[in-house]
Amino acid sequence: MTRHDTMATFRVGHCAALDKTFTDVLGVLLHKRLATLDLVAQDGTRVRASASAPSFRKEASLEECREQAALHLKAVLVETDDVEATDGEKAARIAAAHDYQQRVEDALVAVKLLAAEGKDKPRASTTDGDARVMKMPDGGYRPGYNIQLATAGSPFGGPRTIVFVRVNNIGSDMGSIVPMLDQIQSRTGDLPKVLLADANHEKHDCIRDCAQRGVVALIPVPARSQKAGPNADNDDAIAAWRARMQTDQAKRTFRARASLCELSNAHLKHHHGVAQILVRGLEKVTCVALLAALATNILQHATALLA
Repeated sequence: MTRHDTMATFRVGHCAALDKTFTDVLGVLLHKRLATLDLVAQDGTRVRASASAPSFRKEASLEECREQAALHLKAVLVETDDVEATDGEKAARIAAAHDYQQRVEDALVAVKLLAAEGKDKPRASTTDGDARVMKMPDGGYRPGYNIQLATAGSPFGGPRTIVFVRVNNIGSDMGSIVPMLDQIQSRTGDLPKVLLADANHEKHDCIRDCAQRGVVALIPVPARSQKAGPNADNDDAIAAWRARMQTDQAKRTFRARASLCELSNAHLKHHHGVAQILVRGLEKVTCVALLAALATNILQHATALLA
């Protein structure tokens, strides 16, 4: 196995180890007071999946692909008697046929799950069954994943620390605050004091959860929510959030959001090569995201850690 193959296998085959290492490094940074949870900004960034738009098919088409994959596998097995092919070539052909057959099965499972969720005309990819078509930063729609990060740091500059990493195949950040708080608490035993997030994260259940945990949520109030009259959602936590976002202090603090989370997104895509994912499946994409976040944290604090 070449060095390239070794590295490629390592980065997607040790998710639990990477997750633990990320937690350990984060613990060291917090213990040495190189990072704090006083101010945390959350954001999701969509990245291109390793799948093409034509690979997305409906269930009927996938059933046809299943039949074709079975026939192809039989044909490949028959070719094992080919004297002109080496054993390595024969093994590679069989592995590729099995791989395609498995990817078709994964796509069928995905399309049935989407149908059960009530999706209209569900489609799934025969290349990456976990990928979903979603809106990208340039406004176009392509197969992708949503890498959600939470970054801690100072509004006045200095090192930024990624404290939360989560990958999903949902093209929206709505409802992602609670999983973020759960993960940070699980990793560190603590919670952010102030949370900054854009209006795409505005979900009343999440705002209530922040209030119950003592986290000050600074999330812009969407126009549709400002125009809404009194309703069942206008409890104390929601009313306090709306009033808080009208204050000058909240508006000043919220200005730090972009400098915190957008920098992490940029580093992830442009310094660590995650602008387009080259691996397939949620678990493997999560491995890549964890490795990139781990590298970011070490590089951001390298000088202090080596001192």
